[in-house]
Amino acid sequence: MKSKIVSLSKNSEFLSLLNGNKIANKYSTIFFKKLKNKNYKCLNVSFVAKKKIGNAVIRNKIKRRLKNIINGIIKEKHVSFDYCYLFLAKKNVFDDDFKKIKGILTADLKKIKT
Repeated sequence: MKSKIVSLSKNSEFLSLLNGNKIANKYSTIFFKKLKNKNYKCLNVSFVAKKKIGNAVIRNKIKRRLKNIINGIIKEKHVSFDYCYLFLAKKNVFDDDFKKIKGILTADLKKIKT
């Protein structure tokens, strides 16, 4: 099955999202905003892990985990495709249980949907 996630690519998109709304939790900070000229059949999202979190292996594992969680949330239809998202990961994503992270992120994305 092909993924419905499309990554943001332009610097202007990132800067625009950083000026939008945000929700913070224990595992990540979610920036979201409606951007113009976007494909709304796919979810426009990017995952960022800062360099001070750890080396490349840890950062990539964190991003893979978040992407896998978002794919599961998309299948459950708890996310709005109207917005573009930027996930700023925190160190706790690497350490904690997958189900806890998924539960908290699902709850936050449901808040955004309404």
